[in-house]
Amino acid sequence: MSRRGRRVGYSPGARPGLSGSGAQPPDTGVQHGRWLFSAGIDLTVFLGSAVVALALLPIGAELGVLYGDAPDWTWVTAVLIIDVAHVWSTVFRTYLDRGELARRPWLYALVPLIAWIIGVALYSESKLLFWRTLAYLAVFHFIRQQYGWVALYRARAGERDRLGRWLDTAVIYAATVFPLLYWHAHLPREFWWFMPGDFAHLSASVLLPLAALAEPIYWSLLIAYAVRSVYLWTIRRTVNPGKDIVVATTAACWYIGIVALNSDYAFTVTNVIIHGVPYFALIYWYGKKRYQSGQGGLAMRVFARGPWLFLALLWILAYVEELFWHRAVWHDRAWLFGTGWNLESLQVFLVPLLALPQVSHYVLDGFIWRRRSNPDFQRAGGFDRG
Repeated sequence: MSRRGRRVGYSPGARPGLSGSGAQPPDTGVQHGRWLFSAGIDLTVFLGSAVVALALLPIGAELGVLYGDAPDWTWVTAVLIIDVAHVWSTVFRTYLDRGELARRPWLYALVPLIAWIIGVALYSESKLLFWRTLAYLAVFHFIRQQYGWVALYRARAGERDRLGRWLDTAVIYAATVFPLLYWHAHLPREFWWFMPGDFAHLSASVLLPLAALAEPIYWSLLIAYAVRSVYLWTIRRTVNPGKDIVVATTAACWYIGIVALNSDYAFTVTNVIIHGVPYFALIYWYGKKRYQSGQGGLAMRVFARGPWLFLALLWILAYVEELFWHRAVWHDRAWLFGTGWNLESLQVFLVPLLALPQVSHYVLDGFIWRRRSNPDFQRAGGFDRG
């Protein structure tokens, strides 16, 4: 998410992209491979980010912040450094990639323009309507990103069987949609996506029974996935550890952060870290491939310098963006961003403008990671050999 609000609970995130393929039990991994990047990187960014997120919960309890507002240090580390920065990393895959920009110029020109026009129209109608629309777009993006990782792991391993594809799809959607259904059925919570009330308050008499009905389905799908994975690991000797890690960490972090704990701090650390960290790795991996192949233009030279220059540039962009948000809109965190500006009369135009990086990130991610319509990405990932 990219939490733009005055508290940690305001933030965007999810990726309508990373579209996948079919499946059959993976082979031994010799032909297709088991990892998206490498064993070390995959374990670090997928498993490691989840371990850090979950470890921060007992730390928060020990510090006395688990059930209070998320403190400023959490906002800086999770929201500014990870969440907002990962949104900006998309520009290296799109606007700063000369070949990609030339391939789909109309897409990259029209998405921010149309997004701003729609944003102004929504904000002029209602501030709440604007943030509610953005919140549900972010939710969709977050769900699709987790599905996308599963789909990429299936493609990387060359999986083709229909049963596996159905179960993988069902379990990753259950792991994300059920917690959100529970959230809606138990409003208000102590956390929100962007601002208080951005999720619609629907009839509890309908949602509570629906959530109760969905819960056994949720647990049944998780158990079925676990049983099948154990069978594949022990009997068939065909494994896809990266996919299993994504499913397990998604289920754990979404359930604990949304259902088990009613905490702004818990929701922030469990939701943001596992979303943003793997995305940094994806952009860096792809950018480095583009540089090594001599494609993408001068901007790809950033990836020749190692990850720290790449991250430093993103952190600068994230800070500048948040400076404008906090001075022009939220008027808080003066210790980090300085005194606010009185731009109330311009907010109908300014807020949708400041939201463009995250909106563009959500929308463009629905296009740029689809293997079949992105031949460079397909070749870089070795998916054209599957």
